[in-house]
Amino acid sequence: MNAPKMRAVRHAARVLNCVPTESNRIRPLLSQPHASGPAARWQLSRRQVMVGALSTGASLACGEAGAEAMRHAIAMHGEPAWGPDFTHATYANRAAPKGGQLVQGVLGAFDSLNPFIVKGLPAANIRSYVIESLLARGYDEPFTLYGLLANEVETDDARTYVIFRIDPAARFADGRPVTPDDVIFSWILLRDHGRPNYRAYYIKVTKAEAVGARGVRFDLSGANDRELPLILGLMPVLPRHAINPETFEDTSFTPLLGSGPYKVTAVKPGDSVTFTRDPNYWGRDLPINRGLWNFDTIRFDYYRDGNTHFEAFKKGLYDVRLETDPGRWQSAYDFPALREKQVVKEDFPYGLPKGMEGLVFNTRRPVFADVRVREAILQLFDFEWINRTYFFGLYERTASYFDKCDLSAQGVPASARERELLAPFPGVVRDEIMQGTWAPPKSDGSGQDRAALRRAFPLFRAAGYDIRGTALTHLATGRPLSFEILTSTRDQERLALAFSQSLKRAGIDARVRSVDATQFEHRKIEFDFDMVQYRWEQSLSPGNEQYFYWGSAAANAPGSRNYMGVKSKAIDAMIASMLSARSREDFVAATRALDRILLSGFYVVPLYHSPVQWVARWTRIKHPERTSLFGFLPETWWQGAA
Repeated sequence: MNAPKMRAVRHAARVLNCVPTESNRIRPLLSQPHASGPAARWQLSRRQVMVGALSTGASLACGEAGAEAMRHAIAMHGEPAWGPDFTHATYANRAAPKGGQLVQGVLGAFDSLNPFIVKGLPAANIRSYVIESLLARGYDEPFTLYGLLANEVETDDARTYVIFRIDPAARFADGRPVTPDDVIFSWILLRDHGRPNYRAYYIKVTKAEAVGARGVRFDLSGANDRELPLILGLMPVLPRHAINPETFEDTSFTPLLGSGPYKVTAVKPGDSVTFTRDPNYWGRDLPINRGLWNFDTIRFDYYRDGNTHFEAFKKGLYDVRLETDPGRWQSAYDFPALREKQVVKEDFPYGLPKGMEGLVFNTRRPVFADVRVREAILQLFDFEWINRTYFFGLYERTASYFDKCDLSAQGVPASARERELLAPFPGVVRDEIMQGTWAPPKSDGSGQDRAALRRAFPLFRAAGYDIRGTALTHLATGRPLSFEILTSTRDQERLALAFSQSLKRAGIDARVRSVDATQFEHRKIEFDFDMVQYRWEQSLSPGNEQYFYWGSAAANAPGSRNYMGVKSKAIDAMIASMLSARSREDFVAATRALDRILLSGFYVVPLYHSPVQWVARWTRIKHPERTSLFGFLPETWWQGAA
């Protein structure tokens, strides 16, 4: 099986554009090994990983039995699109000029410069601008990695191990070389002290060892996870000589030392972070980097309020704006700079799944434990009225966790392979979802469509609820159906208030509570909410991160994204099938089966998505004519004449 190669597409006035999904992929949280402390764990690991280093050094040159030769890239399925002699990414302008400044506006706040730990709200883009990984994504393919800190990679057909050979030129910003010791240290540090995603999937590695002066070998025997070599290729590499494991989990405004193209040079806590391009960056001439990292300085300014955020863009206080409010896009961009063509608006189609944005039911709370209650509440969301009233009809309803791509189960009956995968879990998928006929309910758009109530009340009654007075009440306990919707932005609050009015007509008391960004993030991390709005981004090659999103082990792991608290053996089994799939056909079948299970659980009220991305920019900021399948990549842009 070979996945089709994805090529960049040229458009006259439009380019593919999308915020890329996160580069790091994730595993379920498992029990962690314990030792007397971080230093003891490191010493133990050092003795383990160095055993056999000399005796296995020759394998770096000769390869292991059954192994492929050392290669410049690795693909999840099929072959890399770019050969070993590729000169630059197809979505980059290798002649892009260097210099100038890019200012970006971020809606939110930050209180830490460490994105690898649970504590704190990290500043944006530390991971990609400062900290590098062994390999880097090619954004014209679903999931292919090319050389970065490591210039070669080797694995066998079964992917029971992976070897990375570090580029001899690779250096941290202080000039010290990147070594196998740093790679192994990073693996242990993030496994023992990192966020749940790092802590979890690195446990699948049986052993790590240095192989010669430049190689690192990870033993993956027994993992049965074909994505794991790529996961390790995207592991952040941190300098052992500059990290104290004892304090790593503490929030700090001290910048991390990295090997990437930028260094953090100025921090105004909570307000801004400035990155300055490293003139001595070791990797500036790598093919994967040509045409990237063009600005001398990049500053991220933070705004607490959405209106202030937008007004700052209109005044030229930051340069590029990805608009998420169709109402604003339709009616609020008539300002002097745009009329004078100093600012331009562009629509950017993009090729990724549209993801799932929804109002999430926290099923850890008794009020949402019954799937019939969740399905009934879903019936009461009037998308057609909200889309017309607030969004000028520009949104489309989301109907799948992998909407608008071949991984979606929407509108497609289950294949024989899907049914085979689901057979051990009878009843886990609703009949109409299995048949591909289910869709979110539609209203007449009036905002008072009584058909929604007629659909909802049989479900409420089946769950033991009925109207008593004006309140929908659980008859056995006498408790009214009541819950809180947690929000942190005005847009979230507006949506929640509109939905609460629809719920009120059914006798449901839905209270809206707005908190600041820091408190909102903390409460999400601790699952301290009844209902919250959230968006799960998806890629064309979903994998280990699905455990982090909906795996059983993540349900009680603070910091995971299993916000609904689902625990399902069927879901775990479908994710495992995705990871072990050797053909695209089997992979699609397992992903669609996962989609059907999630839809059948009614864990969210599906919201909506934009069919394109709306981007406005000040005209001195330029972008390539061609861009990636993943879309909008600010690292490929540059400063030109206004």
